[in-house]
Amino acid sequence: MLVLNVTFKCEPGKREELRELIRKQGIDVASRNEEGNFKYAFYMSTEDPDDIFLVEFWKDVDAWQHHRTLPHYMQLEELKKGRVKGAEIKKYFTDEEA
Repeated sequence: MLVLNVTFKCEPGKREELRELIRKQGIDVASRNEEGNFKYAFYMSTEDPDDIFLVEFWKDVDAWQHHRTLPHYMQLEELKKGRVKGAEIKKYFTDEEA
């Protein structure tokens, strides 16, 4: 299994706008409904008012790579423009299955 921990560093004051757009456009739901996805969840940082934390669990790298070709992934990339100044991504591999 592939686990991704992604921290989006939002532009000041843009975090809630981004989160609401993700929710309204159903990007989170579409990602959760993909074959090979076990978890796709956003969390708001309590330490930094401009950070969003995304946790993703994928069956394998192929499932994640396929995710990156889908329209809702491309939508998220567009939404990040002007709202996210950077991202920190940590990848973990495990033999466990969700």
